[in-house]
Amino acid sequence: MALLLREAIGDSLRRTRVSQSRTLREVSNSARVSLGYLSEIERGRKEASSELLAAICEALDVPLSEVLVDVSETMAVGAAPAVGERGKERENVTTDAAVSGRIAQETRVVIPAPSAQALAAA
Repeated sequence: MALLLREAIGDSLRRTRVSQSRTLREVSNSARVSLGYLSEIERGRKEASSELLAAICEALDVPLSEVLVDVSETMAVGAAPAVGERGKERENVTTDAAVSGRIAQETRVVIPAPSAQALAAA
């Protein structure tokens, strides 16, 4: 199952909040959004409007462009973790023909994340 945009956004917002040692209540009060709704956004259950994302980012004192770059990089890296693995670190998956005993074909499309400057200029 592919990682959904709302899940990647929620993960990024939660990582930012936790890295600041802030509670959901603090951020929800500052962003003027209900604690329950913010929790749903962080868990990837609800899609936040652009206005609400901007308010949450302002409450976290982080530019929206940084969140979007983080989300872009996360989504470019690969697929979502397996069911039940959400929240755990992803493992890098490689195919080694010598180990597998066969040659695997793989096609990847890598879309570079826009720079924060490009996003700010947009």
